[in-house]
Amino acid sequence: MAKRTSRDWNNSIQVRLIVFFKDSIFTIVLKFFHQLISALRTLICLRGIKEWRTHYNVFNSAKASGQPFPSVQNHIGASDKTTPSFTISPSATQVESPRLHLERDAETDEQNQRFDGGKSIIIAPSDSSDRSKSNLDQKTLRRLAQNREAARKSRLRKKAYVQQLESSRLKLSQLEQELQRARQQGIFISSSGDQSHSMGGNGAMTFDVEYARWLEEHNRQINELRMAVNSHAGDAELRIIVDGVMAHYDEIFRLKRNIAKADVFHLLSGMWKTPAERCFLWLGGFRSSELLKLLVNQLEPLTEQQLVGIGNLQQSSQQAEDALSQGMEALQQSLAETLSTGSLGSSGSSGNVANYMGQMAVAMGKLGTLEGFICQADNLRQQTLQQMHRILTTRQSARALLAIHDYFSRLRALSSLWLARPRE
Repeated sequence: MAKRTSRDWNNSIQVRLIVFFKDSIFTIVLKFFHQLISALRTLICLRGIKEWRTHYNVFNSAKASGQPFPSVQNHIGASDKTTPSFTISPSATQVESPRLHLERDAETDEQNQRFDGGKSIIIAPSDSSDRSKSNLDQKTLRRLAQNREAARKSRLRKKAYVQQLESSRLKLSQLEQELQRARQQGIFISSSGDQSHSMGGNGAMTFDVEYARWLEEHNRQINELRMAVNSHAGDAELRIIVDGVMAHYDEIFRLKRNIAKADVFHLLSGMWKTPAERCFLWLGGFRSSELLKLLVNQLEPLTEQQLVGIGNLQQSSQQAEDALSQGMEALQQSLAETLSTGSLGSSGSSGNVANYMGQMAVAMGKLGTLEGFICQADNLRQQTLQQMHRILTTRQSARALLAIHDYFSRLRALSSLWLARPRE
């Protein structure tokens, strides 16, 4: 094989370069056509989107204004008429395609902004109006619900108050009947017709009337306290009501001190109380120690300090009650001995008459101490209530006052049932 000359090498290199350039140019032209075809497809899609958005804006505008909107075919036809035509030439496309892309992108962005702006303008008022209407509807519904709940509670309070008034009226009528029955039996006025006895009877009648009024007011205050406790009133409001009930108890102790000076036996006999209450009567009232025993079970749970305070108060009340009971027994024994010594002989003996009058004077002096025993017992009861109020909290004191009232109210109801029982 002969060696190739330099000219042959040059010729072969030129041939190869020509083939290579031809292949490269063909490949570049193919790639350009592919890119041009994809650009045309993109333009066609953008044109379709533009037409659709234009129709959508017209539709929304007509819907918002309530006017009839044109048919779709008109817009489509108009858009078809204005559709531009493109010619494919390699020399022109190399210059015109970037410019067309930029103009098309600018038009597309402007149309998007118009579409979004128009959509927001159309939709924003409806959204804001719907939101305001929904807020108004919710506020109205809440207000109506609150009004209905307040009216329901008001009806319940009114119904409870009417029932309490009715029960108070029945209790007052029962007390009036018992008072009238006692008057008919001649308890208050002595049959001897003595003026002093008549004055004492009038004092007892006055006390009975005052006690009935006190009891009516006490029932009203207790009903108010019960409503406050059931409605979970605040401590400040509850404290005012509790202090009012405690002050009302001070009023009955004042009335009892006045009647003790006028007719101590009426107060001691308990005729101003119902029969069931008289069974538990001690020196014209209740035993403080027994009442504390009943309250301890009603006021649980109590703190350790409160339990110690209630226990000490109960113990001191028991000791004071024992001392007063021993004093009353000693007084009764002394009166019996005074009245039993000596005897009244013949009515004409002046010595026996003087002895008799001396015994009566001594007995009258000893009876004068009976008023002191009654007052001391009432002071013990009053101090026990006040000490209990100091030991307990405001809400516990309210519960204690309600428990005390319920206990005596049941005793009065038991007496009414006993008096109204059928007799054979």
